[in-house]
Amino acid sequence: MKNNKKFNLGTVKRLLKYMAKYKVQYFIVLICIIISSIVSVMSQMFLKSLIDDYITPLLAEQIPIYTNLLKFLGFVSILYLIGILSTFIYNRIMVNVSQGVLKNIRDDMFNHMQTLPISYFDQNTHGDIMSRYTNDTDTLEQMVSQSMPALVSSIISIVTVFTSMLILNIPLTLVVILGIFGMISVTKGLVKKSGLYFVKHQNALGALNGFVEEMIDGQKVIKVFNHENISKKDFDKLNEKLYETSSKAHGYSNMIGPVTVNIGHMLYVFIALVGGLMAINGGSFTLGAIASFLALTNSFTRPIMQITNQFNSIIRALAGAERIFNLMDEKSEENTGSVVLVNVKEKDGKLIETSKSTGAWAWKRNNELIPLKGDVRFYNVHFSYVEGKEVIHDISLYAKPGQKIAFVGQTGAGKTTISNLINRFYDIDSGAITYDGIDIKEINKLDLRKSLGIVLQDTNLWTGTIMDNIRYGRDNATDEECIEAAKLANADSFINLLPEGYNTLLTGNGANLSQGQRQLLAIARCAVANPPVMILDEATSSIDTRTEKIVQDGMDRLMKGRTVFVIAHRLSTIQNSKAIMVMENGRIIERGEHEALIKEKGKYYKLWTGVLELD
Repeated sequence: MKNNKKFNLGTVKRLLKYMAKYKVQYFIVLICIIISSIVSVMSQMFLKSLIDDYITPLLAEQIPIYTNLLKFLGFVSILYLIGILSTFIYNRIMVNVSQGVLKNIRDDMFNHMQTLPISYFDQNTHGDIMSRYTNDTDTLEQMVSQSMPALVSSIISIVTVFTSMLILNIPLTLVVILGIFGMISVTKGLVKKSGLYFVKHQNALGALNGFVEEMIDGQKVIKVFNHENISKKDFDKLNEKLYETSSKAHGYSNMIGPVTVNIGHMLYVFIALVGGLMAINGGSFTLGAIASFLALTNSFTRPIMQITNQFNSIIRALAGAERIFNLMDEKSEENTGSVVLVNVKEKDGKLIETSKSTGAWAWKRNNELIPLKGDVRFYNVHFSYVEGKEVIHDISLYAKPGQKIAFVGQTGAGKTTISNLINRFYDIDSGAITYDGIDIKEINKLDLRKSLGIVLQDTNLWTGTIMDNIRYGRDNATDEECIEAAKLANADSFINLLPEGYNTLLTGNGANLSQGQRQLLAIARCAVANPPVMILDEATSSIDTRTEKIVQDGMDRLMKGRTVFVIAHRLSTIQNSKAIMVMENGRIIERGEHEALIKEKGKYYKLWTGVLELD
């Protein structure tokens, strides 16, 4: 618990930094809260004057003092209006402030998320990440907009009410203090318990959201393999954990209100009894003073009850903030490369850097310009996702500019890992990978990836028009360039058959298109980027044979003149490769052209003839 407290203190400090941007607004809110609290206390103190100075004389002597009474009530009404206006102002300001704070937090969280390595998204469910943007920020919003103003208001009310009670009667004030200490002692344990379970509740909610997101994405697979019952059981386990943590958190939280209310009622009765006896036995403690003191007693216990209730909201929000800041504290992807990609033109037989788009590129290392050709080589590369569990063993290969290199092998052989190493989604453990003779560790990652194009088996399309999705490959591409890219990818014909053509709006990852059409758009997106090196990761494995011919034709056009790495599921698509690498358990066990490998009658031959199958 000590570590949690320290971390929560750090979380509070970080939240305060976001709130510090609204110092002026918070100052106005504080003034309004003080005015509202003072008005509330004064109205209760006026009970004494109302009863002792107006009502009691009127009842005892029948003195017509209605004019003075109306003036008094008018004055009190004005005070109430001031209090109402102050409350309205600070609530209105807090709406804008809370939304501003959350906007800044979401901006920082999303911006930092863009810097995280692929490994983070491989190790965390997308639903759990989404939960930080939704559930966790919702709890923060409630804390900033409601709980914190209520907490400040309660503290100020306690101070002003306590001062007023001391003015009225010191002995009874001490009695109230003793009762409040008893109330705090009883509720302290409940607050501690509920806070502990609210932290667990937020984590359980994130885990459940992550599971549900996976199940929604995988509905077809679930139904095909009749996995519904197993999915239900897994969901029930996570839901049961959420139920248990939520029940305990809210159970302890809901006990706080009734406990504090009843203790407050008991204290109220006790004060009424003692105050009545004091008034009956004479002295300066009048009926009006009793009425004011009882009203103040309620006003004293009410903010304390509010504070205990707000603690649960604050603890829950801190648990959410902790998860948000955990994401922000994740280590950003390192990008130490100094070699960058620049536009060049040729003048007098030499390359010269230019700010204009020429379609010709070069690597800039210090003042040296190295033409971008697409020469990629591996030298004794070793790699492991988890330390001590190597998945790539001593890989050496080369792909000269314009060559097509294919990788085949069963699932888990290491084919996709090779592509992840080329674009530096992961860095190698030892060995070297060079690009045009430059170690890729020296190349700025953004520039490295700008020179690479990738078409995956699972296409990702974004909400927007078809033109927007093609332009995603190069954001400054013109409409004409996007259309040319679509023609190159064989996508232009089906796009023109759509009702809105290139302006057709896509939603739900292109759910209104077939898998083959989505794949053609992915190829067009890669074509408009015009990279010298391409990676095709089983890009045709999930489409039918007829559509594959159209897609393959589009890819063949795209591959022309480029260095291409193909991860193949269908061997018929890689016969014309310059070299075919057969992989097994992270090693290259065979390599060569199609005909040469067939003559060797090794594993590739068995895969080609169907003796072995790719799984």
